[in-house]
This record gives sequence, structure tokens and C-alpha cells, in this order.
Amino acid sequence: MADTVSRTEDLLSPELLGALDRLDVLSRKMFAGKLPGERRSKRRGQGVEFDDFRAYVAGDDLRHIDWNVFARSEKFFLKLFREEEDLSVHVVVDASASMGVGEPSKRLFAARLAMAIGYVGLVNHNRVLASVFGGLWEDFEGPVRTLAPMRGRRNAQRLAEFLGASIRDRGARGEARGGPDFNDVCRRLAMSRAGKGVLVVVSDFLFREGYLPGLNYLAGNVGGGGFDAYCIQVLTPDERDPGREGGELLGDLRLLDAESGQAAEVTVSSALVKRYRQRLASFVGGLEGACRAREIDHLLVTSDMSVEELVLGSLRRGGLVG
Repeated sequence: MADTVSRTEDLLSPELLGALDRLDVLSRKMFAGKLPGERRSKRRGQGVEFDDFRAYVAGDDLRHIDWNVFARSEKFFLKLFREEEDLSVHVVVDASASMGVGEPSKRLFAARLAMAIGYVGLVNHNRVLASVFGGLWEDFEGPVRTLAPMRGRRNAQRLAEFLGASIRDRGARGEARGGPDFNDVCRRLAMSRAGKGVLVVVSDFLFREGYLPGLNYLAGNVGGGGFDAYCIQVLTPDERDPGREGGELLGDLRLLDAESGQAAEVTVSSALVKRYRQRLASFVGGLEGACRAREIDHLLVTSDMSVEELVLGSLRRGGLVG
């Protein structure tokens, strides 16, 4: 499947695309637009829709005086317009080695979810960006690869090809390299010109270096990013519960670190599985608490979950789309 992802329909069913046509991306924050857009702002400015008048004040731009009113009243009034705000929607996908496990893989699930959110933004003429980090590309060197901003339904194919290439290129080269530096990626995103708007990170958040500095960048505590951020944590069903099929993985096993390529011989017992579940619950709870403290939404999902159910259910209830 991963090798054939090159079209919108490879990632999303026609039925889901029809449902997404009726949604829009929502933001809990107000951002100054970079380009003229269709999202109506609460701010008054020099947009295209007339809103009100106000008396002229010395220093105001004479081009906005209503001369018809002046002819009738011999008083200067300025036209005020409802300023249209351009909402930026940025989907960020973790394509590192640890995201390649599962059936379907976490990486493919992340691409499908990113495609769904990006598609909603495109059909509503929002400014949509997509970034992938942790990938291995034949034609690109760097920690994060970003597709240039785009608008409109016609660009859905570009987004699908970008996300599909990220899956294929990682699979083609496949070697482990120690995993991405999530904190550096977030710093780069916050410092970029795209450092405002709704941003959705889809990842398992299994980073050796941790995630707190990165979350600070997303929240705008450093770097001035100030995104309206969402962290969607993806784990495989087996990662969430190793004994879910009615029998725990017991005995002597050889485990391979997907990121570093290092192997470890372990003896798995019931006590070890129990401790794993406790550590996982602590890890997920820690990430959720860190996100909450920074006003970032956190959602834990499994890679076998229906993207349709996630977008039309959980993300709609959570206020990301509506």
C-alpha cells in the first residue's frame, strides 16, 4: 500500500471526501492574516466588506475618506471594512522509523489523517502547509521537509503526492539513523514564516531527547510561534496493550530498536508486561499534562482506527473541525 500512495483517493475514500467537503478548520485564537483570505475576522481594517464609519482623526489615510458623506455634511468620515483573516493550517507528520511499525503502519495512518485535515483546509481556501520530519529522502537533506503554502481544492493532489512520497522514500532507504530531533523541528517551525495558525502534529512522540522544549515552541513560550496547536499521538494496538489478543508475549525475545537499529535480548514475564503498561500510562499521561499546561490539545489514538471516525467524531467534538 505504501508504495502506491500518490493520489488523494489512495489516502481517503470518496465517501470521506464528500463528508469533509462540509467541514471547516476552526481556531481558538485570532491570528493576523498574511494574505487576503475568506475567513471573517473580528478585527476592523482595510478588507473588502463595508462595516461602519468613524470620524476622521489627523493622520488617517485620506484615501479612505467617504467624500459622498463629506459633500452632504461637510464632515470627514472614514469607511471601515470588515477585515478578512487568512487562517493558516499546518499539518506536521512524523515519518521516523518508529512510525513504520504496525498494520497499517503508524506512518500511513498519520499520512491519511494529515490528508484529511489538509483537505478540509484546502476546500475552504485556507492557507495550507504540510511538513514531514524524521524521513529519509533521496533528493533532500535536512530535519524537516515542508511543502510550500497552497490553497484550493485543486491542490489536494499535490498534498497527496507529498505525503505519499514521504512514506515511499523512507521505505526505499529504510535505514535507522537515531530518530528525529523533535525539539529542533519545532524550533524551526516556530521561527519560520509559517509560525502562526492552526498546527497539528501527528506522531508517536517516542523521542529520546524528550518533547518539552518542542512543546514550548509550539505554545509560543519561546520563539514566538504561538500556534493553535494539537498533538495527536498515534500508537499501534500492540504498543497500547501487548496482551490484547488473549495471550501475553512471554519468554525470551530479541527486540530491535526501530530508530537506532540496536538489538536487546530480554526475558518477558507477566510482571514485565504489567510494568510496561504502567510506564506507558505514565508516559501518555505526562505528555497529555504537558500539552494541557501549554493550552495544546492532546489526543491518543491507535493506528487501526478509522480516520473517518476520528475526524467526524473526536476532532469535531474537540473543536478542530466543525
